Amino acid sequence: MNGVELFLLGRTLMKVGEQAMPEPVTGSRGSVRSVLVTLGEIVADPGTTVGEIAARTGLPQSQVSTAVARLVEAGSVETEPDPADRRRRLVRPAAGPSARVAEVRAATVDDALAAALAGPDGAAADPAVLHAVTEALATLARHLAPGRPVPPTG
Repeated sequence: MNGVELFLLGRTLMKVGEQAMPEPVTGSRGSVRSVLVTLGEIVADPGTTVGEIAARTGLPQSQVSTAVARLVEAGSVETEPDPADRRRRLVRPAAGPSARVAEVRAATVDDALAAALAGPDGAAADPAVLHAVTEALATLARHLAPGRPVPPTG
């Protein structure tokens, strides 16, 4: 596998993950990807600002602001004024998980993964293939969990 193939596989896995997310009760679904990228940055660097998240992720600042607003509404993050500059707000994970966070964490990828592995004619995924892919994902999760540094190559 080369870097391009890995990147494209990652995009496919993100799509499967998005399909596995339960629809929010209120508001529009919008970009799940930008919300998750933003949340990942907030968890990795609590007390960060929208501008800092935008700079690190390459997402437009307006998209990060929208994602933060959705995360605040869902109870996933909290904001407070930046003591160094009252015009900015610092964003950090909420003290405890909200009902939405609990709902998302409880959702499994089983159905979305089965749909992604279904045959071109819509035939159900081969159970052996579904099991092998599920096991491979579990192995990847153990070794490449979010927050673990990616080892340098070369």
